[in-house]
Amino acid sequence: MSMMDVVARARIVVADTRWIGLHGIGRFAREVIARLPRVSPLPGSLSLLHPFEAIWLSTLLLRVRPRVYFSPGFNPPLWSPVPLVFTIHDLIHVRFPEETNPRKRAYYHFVVRPATARAYRVLTVSEFSKQEILEWAGLPEEKVVVVGNGVGPEFSPQGKRYEPGYPYVFYVGNTKPHKNFNRLLEAFARSGLLGEVRLVCTGTPSARVRGLIQELGLEKHVVFAGTIPDELLPAYYRGALALILPSLYEGFGLPALEAMACGTPVVTSSVTSLPEVVGDAAVLVDPYDVESIAWGVRRVVEDSSLRKELRRKGLKRAKQFSWDKTAELTWKVLQEAAQEG
Repeated sequence: MSMMDVVARARIVVADTRWIGLHGIGRFAREVIARLPRVSPLPGSLSLLHPFEAIWLSTLLLRVRPRVYFSPGFNPPLWSPVPLVFTIHDLIHVRFPEETNPRKRAYYHFVVRPATARAYRVLTVSEFSKQEILEWAGLPEEKVVVVGNGVGPEFSPQGKRYEPGYPYVFYVGNTKPHKNFNRLLEAFARSGLLGEVRLVCTGTPSARVRGLIQELGLEKHVVFAGTIPDELLPAYYRGALALILPSLYEGFGLPALEAMACGTPVVTSSVTSLPEVVGDAAVLVDPYDVESIAWGVRRVVEDSSLRKELRRKGLKRAKQFSWDKTAELTWKVLQEAAQEG
């Protein structure tokens, strides 16, 4: 019996497991789907976000006909014969034209936005993102449900610490425009901390980033750790003096939550979803002001009493988030969708 036959006979929720991976949506997909009862993976092997994916999904769902189709990402079918629940984590591709292209803009305009009206519910991860989606898509309030994000038990103060032989502040993310990495480098150069502390970053630098680092005289002060496996990431948080996350835009900001759960102080932006995530447990800075970012980094590095206070507040704040809670909220929506269908 094929997987398609199994799914068709069971008539259960089908979830798009292709999203599972080493990125924000990937972690959401893995943690939530693993906790959902009576869920089957989407049969088929078309690559994620293939140009013909929306049509392929519609055809597949017409053949399989589960009770509900759930995607942990922003890829709806062109048309769905069953109740649809999908997830929009943020609107970065809409708000930051420099991070998109004509095909992606068309996809959001002709596929994603119409699907929000047809879907049973659209899930998202923060109140900020909910308001963004409601405004962009013109939806009624009840159409978008906030399920949040969680943090796993591996992110805790107990465990191994990354110890490179020097004190460091930590940056987790890529170098796309919305991450504000250029201003972070400029702020670190102006912080007055060079020679005392290094900036450790995930990933590898592009030629453009290497050029900026050289221009700012940071060659000996900024370290790129490459792709850090999930199982090693908590050690990097624990070893850091602070996490620095000065993004211009986030739908949630998972590194801030992970750092707090590890007892690591956080310096982050005062805009978009980030204040909602960290509450009073972080130093907030103006991400458009290099001096403000530099002040935040300097303040948390030089003030051990502040770091101790942020550690206490961050651990308390992180306890408000769990993948179990996110999965429960998601499952509630999927059950309602199944009954509606």
